[in-house]
Amino acid sequence: MLRLNDLKLPLNHDETALRKSILARLAIQDDELKTVSIFKRSYDARKKGDIQLIYQLDISLDAKREAELLARFEGKSFLSPSPDTDYKFLAHAQSDFPNEEQQRPVIIGFGPCGILAALVLAQMGLKPIVLERGQDVRQRTKDTWGLWRERKLNTESNVQYGEGGAGTFSDGKLYSQVKDRRFLGRKVMTEFVKAGAPEEILMVSKPHIGTFKLVKMVENIRAEITRLGGEIRFNTKVDVIHREQSSDAQGQITGLTLSNGEHLQTRHVVLAIGHSARDTFEMLLNQGVYIEPKPFSIGFRIEHPQSVIDKARFGEQAGHPILGAADYKLVHHCKNGRSVYSFCMCPGGTVVAATSEEGRVVTNGMSQYSRNERNANAAVVVGIEPDKDYPEHVLAGIDLQRSLETLAYQLGGENYNAPAQLVGDYLRNTPSTALASVTPSYKPGVSLGDLSKALPDFANEAIREAIPAFDKQIKGFAMNDAILTGIETRTSSPICIKRGRDYQNLNTRGLYPAGEGAGYAGGILSAGIDGIKVAEALAIDLLKLDIAIPDGR
Repeated sequence: MLRLNDLKLPLNHDETALRKSILARLAIQDDELKTVSIFKRSYDARKKGDIQLIYQLDISLDAKREAELLARFEGKSFLSPSPDTDYKFLAHAQSDFPNEEQQRPVIIGFGPCGILAALVLAQMGLKPIVLERGQDVRQRTKDTWGLWRERKLNTESNVQYGEGGAGTFSDGKLYSQVKDRRFLGRKVMTEFVKAGAPEEILMVSKPHIGTFKLVKMVENIRAEITRLGGEIRFNTKVDVIHREQSSDAQGQITGLTLSNGEHLQTRHVVLAIGHSARDTFEMLLNQGVYIEPKPFSIGFRIEHPQSVIDKARFGEQAGHPILGAADYKLVHHCKNGRSVYSFCMCPGGTVVAATSEEGRVVTNGMSQYSRNERNANAAVVVGIEPDKDYPEHVLAGIDLQRSLETLAYQLGGENYNAPAQLVGDYLRNTPSTALASVTPSYKPGVSLGDLSKALPDFANEAIREAIPAFDKQIKGFAMNDAILTGIETRTSSPICIKRGRDYQNLNTRGLYPAGEGAGYAGGILSAGIDGIKVAEALAIDLLKLDIAIPDGR
């Protein structure tokens, strides 16, 4: 099998064009080409009048002919042997696991990272116990709608907490910029397809699932983990991690105390708690676990008509079924030294209430698989740094988040409405008093006014410079009627629970920080990949295997 890269064809090519293009590129006869499968398809829309599809293909010929082609095109990047993308398990437990010398591994958190860690451990025969403070995905969905429709917040079951993690109420994006030389992302998406995700996610360059499909998929993966001997406990919060101090200043995990008073003995814990488990961060710090502050970002959600974004990105091809709803990714480096960028762009989606604490307002974005809602939305956020913006202590970033979220709650009217402002008014520094052509999608509702009060002056200065700059790339981005909704504070974790090459915390053996909350991922796919890596490292240590932990890249 050969991998043929960078094969470009017009957007509206016919069914025979792909095969003809392969024959022409390799100068081979039609009867020599046995099979063709699309590994990846993307597009190049830089020239709106000539949008190109870009294919990455796996093709087969007879073995002798493949060898001849590899020799002829040696050194050319467009042709190589097809890589083996199948996942290889590093270990498997004996049938008597756990025995007298072994304890079951525990996973705290059942978002994308925890799900993949649990699945891989279960597939290795290690029968993990998963502790999730929130509810199962069906009940969690009801609780989340309770805030959106009735202004009733369940602080333990919401957009941030519960089965599936924060990614359940998002666009369900499944692409990442992390290095993935072992094709672990392929493992993640293959498991998602087995669980009911659309098969096309294996082929398109920017795959996504959407909330409704994620719900059923997560349930199916949970059932598989359980079938393999794993155990998932919902509404179960970890109150204390027990850490035994040794003479070399290193700690060792010995067990957990749960919110129901139960004590679990274990020496291997995957910490996949997500970026909003603020009380757990504090508990870990109090227990002596090594944690560092890290950068994150703050800003607003911006909404435009999806048709405006489609037209700006695709021109006359807007609405083409292959292209779908257009997205964007923008960044601007400001005169005041700050950087502003778009984040978590949701084509054809909605802005959602995402707080997990009473008396605070947090926004996020969500799309369904169809991406057919009227508006496009994205976060427009300013990067901030611990040394410059919150140097007081390790958890000072959380204090900053909370202060801004409380202010947004007050500006919204103290009823979980979000403060909002027309983009034109925000740029003119004029409070908004009435909506125009763009209807905000945020539920339970918005309160118009002066949104600049929700952010520090340096952030407003940077965003006001960035929006007109973004308009030069996406015509209409700075349109007067577009809506800004505040506030976005949960772009990433404000802390990093540092780990070493063995994936264990720097000063606590047996504790495997992972995913977004620990500062090692940024989205569903990267979190899932990290869950696999941590599961592998844990299995090697638990089973005392004399093999190297795979390179993390």
